[in-house]
Amino acid sequence: MPRGSVDMNFLFTLAELQRLMRLYADKQAARYGITRAQWAVLAKVERSEGLKQTELAEQMEMQPITLTRLIDKLCDNDWIERRGDETDRRVNRLYLRKAARPLLGKLAGLRSELTATALNGINPTDAHRLLAQLESIKENIRHAIQNPVGEGSKKEQRYG
Repeated sequence: MPRGSVDMNFLFTLAELQRLMRLYADKQAARYGITRAQWAVLAKVERSEGLKQTELAEQMEMQPITLTRLIDKLCDNDWIERRGDETDRRVNRLYLRKAARPLLGKLAGLRSELTATALNGINPTDAHRLLAQLESIKENIRHAIQNPVGEGSKKEQRYG
C-alpha cells in the first residue's frame, strides 16, 4: 500500500502504471515482430474496417505523418491495405489483410496474458470493480475537459 495521501500519489501512480504497461506491452509484442503502436493500429482497424486514415489519426491522438509511417510498415507486412474512397480520391480507407487475422489471434492471447499479469493476485470481483472505477475516473476527466471549472459561471460583461 502506498504511503501518503491519495492526492500525493494518485497522478504519479497512474503515470507510472501507464509507463510500465507500455514498456511491458512493447517487450511482449516484439515476440510477434510488431510494436505496441502497430498493434494499436491493427486493433482499431479490426474494430472499424473502412475507417478513414484521418479519422484513425484523430482517434489515436496521433499526428497524421506518424500514423502514415505506422500504416506504411503494416502495409509492407501485408497486414493492412489502403483503399481509395469511392467519393473522395484524397481519402484512404483502411482494411485488414488476410495475413493479419492469425496475428490478431495471437495478439488477443497476448492481451489476455498482459491483463492476467497486471491483475495477478486481484480477485475477479475486485478487478471488475477496479475497471468500473477507472471508467468513472475517465468520465470525470472527460467531463472536466468539456466543462472547465469557472467557464459556466462567467457572465458576459456589457459596457455602456
